[in-house]
Formats: sequence, C-alpha cells, structure tokens
Amino acid sequence: MRRRHSIKTPLKPPAKSVLVISSQRPTKPEEEAWSWQKAIVRERSALSGRNEDFSDSLIVLQHHPVYTMGTGSCENYLNFDVNNAPFDLYGTERGGEVTYHGPGQLVMYPIINLRYYKMDPHWYLRSLEEVVIRALSSTFAIKASRVEGLTGVWVGDAKLAAIGIEVSKWIAYHGLALNVTTDLRPFDQIIPCGIRDRQVGSIKGLLNENGHRVEDYDLNDDQDLMYTTCKSLVREFCDVFQIDLCQKTLQRPATDWESVGLTSCRSNLHKRLRKDSILCTFIVLCASLA
Repeated sequence: MRRRHSIKTPLKPPAKSVLVISSQRPTKPEEEAWSWQKAIVRERSALSGRNEDFSDSLIVLQHHPVYTMGTGSCENYLNFDVNNAPFDLYGTERGGEVTYHGPGQLVMYPIINLRYYKMDPHWYLRSLEEVVIRALSSTFAIKASRVEGLTGVWVGDAKLAAIGIEVSKWIAYHGLALNVTTDLRPFDQIIPCGIRDRQVGSIKGLLNENGHRVEDYDLNDDQDLMYTTCKSLVREFCDVFQIDLCQKTLQRPATDWESVGLTSCRSNLHKRLRKDSILCTFIVLCASLA
C-alpha cells in the first residue's frame, strides 16, 4: 500500500550552503551506499526531534553492477531467476520498480529535510527531474522532458534518468540515476521501472547518434564525459534547491561514514553556523573528481 503524505506548511527556509567532499574511488557497492544513507537519516531524525537538524547531505557516486527493487516491485519485471541473477539483487525502501545501476551511471542521493523546502514529495520528484533536464540542456544541448503519469527524465521514448525516493519524517533519501556512459545491456535482463513499451538511453549514446561535439569535453573519453556531467548535475542541483557551493577534497579513498571524517567535519562546521543556516554536505565519489 502506498504511503500517504499530508501537505503541511514548511519551516522558514534557512540560508543554505554546500560542502563538497570528493574522493578518487570510482564505484561503491549498493549495500555500502545504502548503509550510509540510513546512518545519515537516523542521525538527522534524532537532530530533527531536537530542532537541531541544520545539515542536508548529497552523495553522488557510481555503483558496481547491481539491480535494485522498490517497495512494491514485482518479480514479473525480472527476465531471470532470482536465485541465479546476473548481478546482485537488492530490495530497497524507495518507490518504483526494478532498475539497474552500474559503472558509467551517475547516482545522486540527496538526503534533505523537506521541512526546509516544500513538504510535498511530488514537488520534490519534479524538482529532481528539473535538475536533470537543466543539466542535459545547459551542458549538452539535449532537450529532455517529463512524461505525464511517469516519473523520470526522457528524450523521446528513451529514459535517461530514473528517480525513486523514500520520505521518513519529512527527511527524503534515495534519489536519481542518470545514464552517462552506461553499458545498457544489463537493462535487457529486466523491464526497467516496469515500463514495457519504452527503452533506456544514455548521454553518450545520444551524442554519438546525433553527431554532437561539445567544446568542454572529449566525447571519446568516458571519464571526461562523466566528470563534465557530474559538474553540471552539481551546479543545477544547487540552482534548483538554492544551495551555495563550497568544496573539500579527501586525500584518501572513502570507506565508510565514520572513516572519511564526515561526522567530525559536520560537527565542526555546525559550531560555525548560525541557527538560521543549513549545511549541505556533498560527498562526491566519482572517478578523478579530486
């Protein structure tokens, strides 16, 4: 049964800033990133209960090859035996049907308190779509759009970005996945997002198909294309959600929530923030971002 959310008046929006933390490690297992999200949500729920939740977070990364299913997902959309899956298969709390994550796909996990924005999950979904639509337009001159009645970002009949979220006590997590240089063959093993009459696409595929060349990147360099796309997503995310940007680079690979020093980093920054401000910790785990 789908959870219903009542629409309430949000808190007065605070001033917002982003701390960007980048790492050299290109991919993360789904289970590890999932654990990060849940740890942050638990921390923020506790802080929110004391009216001390001033820190939004955003994780951007690539996953090892994996299939994930939402809370209401149906195994009929799998073209394989679950006991003999081609890749790991995870059930998650997000909405939506089965999808694939893997190298060449940018996954964005915002963990934000909707009380500071708009307490409406549908508005939030449309805002995440807007981030992708703007990034595709501003950086690649790709005209993407929404499809009425469906969630995600499309170019023609091809879905470039899948979106699925969960909201707990108005703290939203999970997020979006954008195919950049993704090998699309693993999608053949599923009915992506439970939609049978449409296909999936990628930024690289569209650029190759249309013969595009963009001055700021090398189309033949997947790493450069990923980097360019990530920068664009970050910029448009900050613009859509009205968040300022700053950056911190990790000198070693991130391994888990505690070891990268985010807890102490957040704590120290909190001491420097006024009560009417909010920090957005931005953890970027994408190849060669440091």
